[in-house]
Amino acid sequence: MMFPYPSQTEQMMKKYYLTLSEKDKRRYAALEAHKLGRGGIQYIAELLGCHRNTITAGLKELAALPDEPHYDARIRKPGGGRKSYDETHPEIDDAFEALMANQMAGDPMDEHIKWTNQSPQALADQLAAEYGIKVSHHVIRQLLAKHNYRRRQVEKKDHQAK
Repeated sequence: MMFPYPSQTEQMMKKYYLTLSEKDKRRYAALEAHKLGRGGIQYIAELLGCHRNTITAGLKELAALPDEPHYDARIRKPGGGRKSYDETHPEIDDAFEALMANQMAGDPMDEHIKWTNQSPQALADQLAAEYGIKVSHHVIRQLLAKHNYRRRQVEKKDHQAK
């Protein structure tokens, strides 16, 4: 069996290998095996704990690389991830305003100040029951802020100051 790298280098290689994406793991293992020449595929497969076929596939990928590749930092295609509530429920603003019409109070001196006594969770439950739109209380907090609603706070009164 061949031992071309010192054990400290092998440990660093293993640590680095574990931080790579699947595609980069294939290519890194293939590059290391290519540098070693004969016996390199077997040695790197055992060292990094990958299959010989993985390294062979990586060697094919490396051979197929263009001479001047266009670098793209993205690994995944755009558009992934969870969609915002505006995208999944385009009618949410109208439904929220209709829901809040029954829940709203305000300052008669300032029409821009609107508040509700309902908790965000209670509003989320009502939105789901009345309009079939299921969102979390975090989304309700965002909607309250977006539409300039405030949560009415209970004021403490000093009963002994009489």
